[in-house]
Amino acid sequence: MPKILIVDNEEKFCKVVLAALQLENIESSYCLSGHKALQIVKNSPVDIVVSDLKMDKMDGIQLLEELKERHENIEVIIMTAYASQKTAIDALKKGAYDYLIKPFEMDELVLRVTRINEQKRILEENKKLRESTEKPFFSPTLVGKSQRMQEIYRLIKKASENDATVLIRGESGTGKELVAQLIHQLSKRTGKEFVTVNCAALPENLLESELFGYEKGAFTGATQRRIGKFEQSNGGSIFLDEIGDMSLSTQAKILRVLQSKEIYRLGGNEKIIVDVRIIAATHQNLEEMEKHGKFRNDLYYRLNVFPITVPPLRERKEDIPELVHHFIEKGNAKGIDRRALAVLMDYDWPGNVRELQNAIERAAIVCNGIIEVGNLPSNVKAGSAPPVASDKFQIGEEGINLDQLERDLIIQALQKAGGNKTRAAALLSITRRRLYSMMERFNISDT
Repeated sequence: MPKILIVDNEEKFCKVVLAALQLENIESSYCLSGHKALQIVKNSPVDIVVSDLKMDKMDGIQLLEELKERHENIEVIIMTAYASQKTAIDALKKGAYDYLIKPFEMDELVLRVTRINEQKRILEENKKLRESTEKPFFSPTLVGKSQRMQEIYRLIKKASENDATVLIRGESGTGKELVAQLIHQLSKRTGKEFVTVNCAALPENLLESELFGYEKGAFTGATQRRIGKFEQSNGGSIFLDEIGDMSLSTQAKILRVLQSKEIYRLGGNEKIIVDVRIIAATHQNLEEMEKHGKFRNDLYYRLNVFPITVPPLRERKEDIPELVHHFIEKGNAKGIDRRALAVLMDYDWPGNVRELQNAIERAAIVCNGIIEVGNLPSNVKAGSAPPVASDKFQIGEEGINLDQLERDLIIQALQKAGGNKTRAAALLSITRRRLYSMMERFNISDT
């Protein structure tokens, strides 16, 4: 195991950390200033320095800079009770391996030390690891320790303690469905059905039959009775994703469910009582839609009982290192170069966590064990996707295959948007619903 040096002005805190590391058989020592730390590393071997950010005379950032200039191989973990996106990016750009927000669980520190040790072992034993041919699998989990995410966790806990209707707001790819799942799992309804319906992916007539079911003979092709998602989720929760894409007539029926807890199957007269907790989500501005008559104000107030807004990744960049390590652990890569991590921290992630996950997944496939800058997508390295300039399209004498052209353009837009359907639709100047319809028509799988 590596040798650790703890640096903090508070001796009592140093002793607590020292005891925790020694319990894990990790060789450790401590000192109370940055200047003393520099003397120690000069005269004895140290693999990892765990330093507080705010210290007298020499702070953690100054110590980090000195260590990286004189002892490039020493990894540094910054501890701070004053975390902000700027300080996190600053520390990582200047070479810190990671940062911890005080107070933290000692297991978090041990985990990071273990990661560093494993990464060093891999780099020393094999500089050219065999390139992976297997696509790594990533399990979606809500990850983040920033103040913004701490507030989200607090709201999730509060929402799980009652049965109020929840409206989750946020851009595509931020993790709205994960928030909904956590609310359900922590609530008294856990163990019952959690059913998801994407309101943007289905045309109006299919959405109604999907939600409410139908009786035999209700329409051509209805050869037998079928229960809908509300009946399926009875006793549990239903997640209505992209509810802003729902038609006004379907909105009226959802309002009735919220008011009276009753539904009618299509083609049926039997009133069915359902005990369902409704969790809705949207990336759209419902207030603007309400002003223009595209969203019912009575439904808006019924849905907006307990609002939760999930922040975009660009507003919580301090969570990127933890997200990156989470996705790496689920895949085939063994670690990430700090320069590559700094590049990830600089990018604004219009596709949010989903785009970051896709970037790490692709990098894990092409890297030789450790993800480096060269393994990252070109638009991430450039800071943003470059605009494509083109003249007015001209049809040649040989003609074109319009279907193939449309299919190619949709695939390009999805790739440029990092899988973000809203952004891809905007790039094509079409609605999100039309994009889904065209993806189905051309058999383009979800990215």
